[in-house]
Amino acid sequence: MGVFFRIFIIALSCCFTFAGVLGQTRDSTRYKRRVVKTPPTSSANEPRKRTTSKIINDSVKQVYGPNTSTWITEAELFYNKKNYRPLDTAVNNFHRWTYVQRYDNRFQDLGNMGTALNSIFPSASATIGLSPGFTAYAPYFETMEPRYYDTKSPFTRIYVVWGGSGRAMTHIEFSRNINPRWNFGFNYRPILVEKQIQRQFGVRQTISHYYDFFTTYRSKNERYFLAFNYRRIRHQVRENGGVLLGTDTTFRAFFDANAKPYWSTAGTEELRQALHFHHQYKLAKPIQLYQTIDYNLQNNIFKISPADTATRYFRGIRIDSVRNDLVSFETLQNEVGVKGTAAFLFYDFYYKLRTVRANNELLRTFDGRHAVSRIENYVGARMALRFDSLSELKGNAELLLDGNYRLDGQLNTPWLEAGLVSVLAKPGYMQQAYRGIRTLWLNNFSNTITNQLKGNVKIKWGRFNFSPGIRYSIFSNYIYFTKKPDAERPQFDMLQPKQSAGNQQVFSPEASVSVRFFRNFHFRSQAVYTQLWKNDDNALRLPTWFAQGQITYENLLLKGAFQIQLGFDVFYRSAYQALNYAPDIQTFYNQDERTLDEAVVGDVFLNGKIKRGRLFIKYHNFTRLFMPPGYMLTYGYPAVPNVIDFGFELLLFD
Repeated sequence: MGVFFRIFIIALSCCFTFAGVLGQTRDSTRYKRRVVKTPPTSSANEPRKRTTSKIINDSVKQVYGPNTSTWITEAELFYNKKNYRPLDTAVNNFHRWTYVQRYDNRFQDLGNMGTALNSIFPSASATIGLSPGFTAYAPYFETMEPRYYDTKSPFTRIYVVWGGSGRAMTHIEFSRNINPRWNFGFNYRPILVEKQIQRQFGVRQTISHYYDFFTTYRSKNERYFLAFNYRRIRHQVRENGGVLLGTDTTFRAFFDANAKPYWSTAGTEELRQALHFHHQYKLAKPIQLYQTIDYNLQNNIFKISPADTATRYFRGIRIDSVRNDLVSFETLQNEVGVKGTAAFLFYDFYYKLRTVRANNELLRTFDGRHAVSRIENYVGARMALRFDSLSELKGNAELLLDGNYRLDGQLNTPWLEAGLVSVLAKPGYMQQAYRGIRTLWLNNFSNTITNQLKGNVKIKWGRFNFSPGIRYSIFSNYIYFTKKPDAERPQFDMLQPKQSAGNQQVFSPEASVSVRFFRNFHFRSQAVYTQLWKNDDNALRLPTWFAQGQITYENLLLKGAFQIQLGFDVFYRSAYQALNYAPDIQTFYNQDERTLDEAVVGDVFLNGKIKRGRLFIKYHNFTRLFMPPGYMLTYGYPAVPNVIDFGFELLLFD
């Protein structure tokens, strides 16, 4: 079915390409330059008339720029919000380029850019049907959803980061309007990071290549709209298992320059491909018909050579002849519905058909009953009530016809933000049944239940902003990973998923403060205090305190030609039993062996903007100078030492 779907998409794109070329001849006057005719030269016998100069010099003034290349998300287009906005050229927090810092330090990784990520604070599942169950590399793909543009000239973004210790990332983006109603563009984002333990120049731990192609088209009468994109990522990580300790087992030994890794040949890989097609037709202003088709393929791979299978973690090999685990998860989703806007109310009613195929070759040959091929049927509704341009109440309800559901409500006003989520979701495919070179389980887990309530009050008094809030979450049938004794081989421990028989209640009051003082100085901070009111089976591991702060000097210098943000960030997290990582199943798991010490990380940075270029220079982890030897986000994996990072961005419009 996937092959026919690809053929259908390609044929449809060709049709709109042909239609756009035909329409370009009619709309090209929008892009033509007006020609000024020079008056004929008078003869020698006629008196010479004095005329005003007709020469146009447009080489000095740049007509195109960030305000002529506007963008919007597909979600906003779906909700009939036509708020195209100019490109973001702000310098604030431009230095936060790693994925941990992009998520406000709410993720843990394996000490290096591009490695596995895990959210410190649990959240509700985004999918109520069957999901792959692999999430360690999801942020590298899911946060890259393309934006849609309307450009008056070709637009190119070049973003390059040269981080210390061989860490590098690039983003190249291009978009242009083929005609006023048809836009096309692409993104390319490579991540190339050298290994940090026993570092060797050119020997990389992370090699990731992401790219996408996207296009939008609308008819002349604005009744028909189409959006399409194709996305692909291949994310490869050389797994090292952290630092192999010798006779010295102190915390400082992890940061020894001669420290060695556990493994040298283990590696994980995630390959994703996604096709997305959405089109809609407006019968009348309050009534639109639409269809959305999504095809997704996700392959998760683990590889290891025999040389590393005798080490600490892999000594319990079950399938000795196999050194390659592969799990494939494929979905085809077709959603049709009716939506529209009536006065201040947006509504949407839809039906969704989702076909799922999952395959674990080692599991299929062991127990064919667990080969998955199923069809899921959904019905749902969306609503948005806009009180004004700053206040909105949104609600979503989706029901999987076998009983699973998701309810989601949000209120956003200038003085209050509140949200409610209630989810009954299926366990992941990998959590239910899995067979690898050292792991095996066949489970019959119940559906997981998540209820979350959040709210923030926003108080503004002159230059002072204060926002207190709470987060309250209840998890039932929560699934987590932990070590279990192997009944067949008592000398080995085996990682397996476990479902809590009770529930977990998390109460987290928080507060954010920002204030401007001495005209150009800013202080911003956030603190979260977490209490586990109930934690059956000790399933959740969360830090009690989580805080971050920033002090900056922000101004326009050189007569407004140079915009600057100079300051430092500090992040603090209290000690707790942070989750450890199992590379063969690409999953973080509960461990009771070590408590991760509290972490204090500071960065000194300079962000600047000159015309259409932005740059930053950052001294990362300067606190190591005062608090040696360093810090960890995952036990056994030392984080990047104090290094200098540099990055810049150029915007081109011709």
